[in-house]
Amino acid sequence: MSIDFILPDIGEGIVECELVEWLVAEGDVIEEDQPVADVMTDKALVQIPAMHSGVVDKLYYAKGEIAKVHQPLFAMTPTDNAAPATSQSSEAVVTESVSSQAPEASANGQVEDFILPDIGEGIVECELVEWLVAEGDLIEEDQPIADVMTDKALVQIPAMHQGKVVKLYYAKGDIAKVHEPLFAIEIAGSAAAPTAASTASTNQPVVAKKLEQPKELNVKVATTAQAATEVVNEKAIASPAVRRVARELDINIHQVPGSGKKGRVYKEDVLAFKNAPTATESQTSASATAPAITGGTRVEPIRGVKAAMAKAMVNSVSTIPHFTYCEEIDMTNLIKLRGELKAVYAKQDIKLTMMPFFMKAMSLALKEFPLVNSQANEDCTELTYFDDHNIGMAVDSKVGLLVPNVKQVQTKSILDLAADIIRLTNDARSGRVPAADLKGGTITISNIGAIGGTVATPIINKPESAIVALGKLQTLPRFNDNGEVEARSIMQVSWSGDHRIIDGGTIARFCNLWKFFLEEPSNMLVHMA
Repeated sequence: MSIDFILPDIGEGIVECELVEWLVAEGDVIEEDQPVADVMTDKALVQIPAMHSGVVDKLYYAKGEIAKVHQPLFAMTPTDNAAPATSQSSEAVVTESVSSQAPEASANGQVEDFILPDIGEGIVECELVEWLVAEGDLIEEDQPIADVMTDKALVQIPAMHQGKVVKLYYAKGDIAKVHEPLFAIEIAGSAAAPTAASTASTNQPVVAKKLEQPKELNVKVATTAQAATEVVNEKAIASPAVRRVARELDINIHQVPGSGKKGRVYKEDVLAFKNAPTATESQTSASATAPAITGGTRVEPIRGVKAAMAKAMVNSVSTIPHFTYCEEIDMTNLIKLRGELKAVYAKQDIKLTMMPFFMKAMSLALKEFPLVNSQANEDCTELTYFDDHNIGMAVDSKVGLLVPNVKQVQTKSILDLAADIIRLTNDARSGRVPAADLKGGTITISNIGAIGGTVATPIINKPESAIVALGKLQTLPRFNDNGEVEARSIMQVSWSGDHRIIDGGTIARFCNLWKFFLEEPSNMLVHMA
């Protein structure tokens, strides 16, 4: 009997999605949890798995159409485990499907699915950035298995047990779901379940028969194309989805150089191999002058930290009335002091940058201007004042802009701050910042001058009330107290404030006090508790 598969809830508030690609066709035999379709919501690309094993009878949508949540997505005829064994042909097909989609228990150990755990408050899915292991690898407990990207940071997933990786359920770039299987592992030292062992022994002849065919095919392809190509990837480690793409493009996956660990082949590698010119084409293009190709476009989804930043910035600008205030600070004396201290503390493996001084001076100024360290509620009917000065710093990381913050700056020394800043900077640049370090900030410093530029209009890191952008240091002529021109180290700073609660006079006086501490570092000593 044919039944309809109802498209389930795929995200809070999502009522429809675009059918990006069918991963099966009408008439295909599918297994439980086998990926059936890729759909795109307004938040992410989601893969829809089958709820039952069976045969696909009808696909209700064409590629590119809009599918409705709680409406039929496709129709299928469910089968039980014994049904496929009624004929030799169907048995072969089903067995092939099982071998490519679902792991089996071996005689050496029990196969278990590793369930992707909660990786952050409110996070229900993440992007699979990179597998750190391959199918067949032996792994240790707590060994890193995969890097996944949430909308906040890059997270590394460790193994829960020692054993052998049997199956990786996602390809690079896929969206993995929390509380669903990430990979399958054969746990070391465990006994296989009797049912699994008997199933494996029953299907063994058929599996062996099916495995012989690709070997013959690979030899045939290599023989046909050996004049122009050569095998560069004997193992050709790749997911079933990537192999399917290679088959559709008529590409021998063993000829595709893999960019992943241990030569793992990703979809991008296959597409690059397809588009790469052959030796004959290269010689032809070298001998003839071809016109430049113009007008091309490339589209890629916005995901992870970049997507989160986009939403946060739009929310900040659309709900907070910003105003900008600029000032210049003479850093000559502070640079001299830092130069003297830097050499001393370098012997103690302490890297002393300018940021600890910026933060400490800001904390001292916040004591006098607590309004700048406050936050308004959503409808701006209440203000919350914070005793702690949790000062964030924007870091340009490989995964996008991250803003970790140093907690309780008001209680810490310059050296304490230096240690915290180095730790957070290293974590942010690698994309692996603990969630606690990204929460609870009360004010932010953006050091855009480290890259270039003098003046900026920074966007407030909501719900904070202010942010400052540091410009690059410049050696500029300035008059001293005697009216003489001398070279000074000048830095432009640009403040953005929440004009609902901070006015221009407040930010100007606050900035002047911060400037007072930075231009004469000895002033900080007097005010430190």
